[in-house]
Amino acid sequence: MSALSVLDALILGVVEGITEYLPVSSTGHLLVVQRLLGLGEGADKIAADTYAVVIQIGAILAVVALYRRRIASMAKGVVGRDADGRHVLLMLAASFLPAAIIGVSLGDTIKDELFSPGPVVIAWIAGGIFLLLWKPRAGGLSLESMPVRSALIIGLAQSVALWPGVSRSLVTIVAALLVGCTMAAALEYSFLLGLATLSAATVLDLAKDGDVLLDTYGLLRPAIGVIAAFVTAVLAVRWLVSYLANRPLSVFGWYRLVAAAVTLLVWSSL
Repeated sequence: MSALSVLDALILGVVEGITEYLPVSSTGHLLVVQRLLGLGEGADKIAADTYAVVIQIGAILAVVALYRRRIASMAKGVVGRDADGRHVLLMLAASFLPAAIIGVSLGDTIKDELFSPGPVVIAWIAGGIFLLLWKPRAGGLSLESMPVRSALIIGLAQSVALWPGVSRSLVTIVAALLVGCTMAAALEYSFLLGLATLSAATVLDLAKDGDVLLDTYGLLRPAIGVIAAFVTAVLAVRWLVSYLANRPLSVFGWYRLVAAAVTLLVWSSL
């Protein structure tokens, strides 16, 4: 019998959807919540780890739904019918490659050494302090005018997020602002780059351990997680774009520090 209940599946899906595109680290949250629910250890570890990746499909579909016009533009660019769409697609490819190469090369080592609450707490604290001290200055660079050099810098920065708790969204937004993007462009680029990164990770994990996931948890529970992640990711993305239109990132710095403190208190009492 699966250790993952329907309620567990729903909780993890909601956590994934809310945190995937916010600069707080979905991986860190899922690791901590899995441990609190008693999942991710023992015989079910592979299935639990794969589940945490597969429910990203919901977050992927959220960006597809919200940014369908941009995605259609990139699709037209492939066949030479949209120059701006082709440029954005090429920039995303340039940003995707560094993290993909590092992730494939070190993925198993990272999971073995860093996928635990300790490294997550360290990353939350470091990221929180950074956001409270950093004074960002958004530039005027749009996605259509982004140079390849800037795309590569963002891609290298994204590699840092392979450490759970750092947040892929955080480093992508920060790097995009540092190379001169507007806040709106930085956010959209983070979402689109996440679409590519999450899709690749999901396909790889399904190919490797999809059979273990289905044998352990069946089809219903992953489906519940995907649907919950989709709905909450749509809401989270819309809120984030609206919130950061005229507010700073510092609130996420405070959140990260609180999350780290709560996690330490919970773990010290177990």
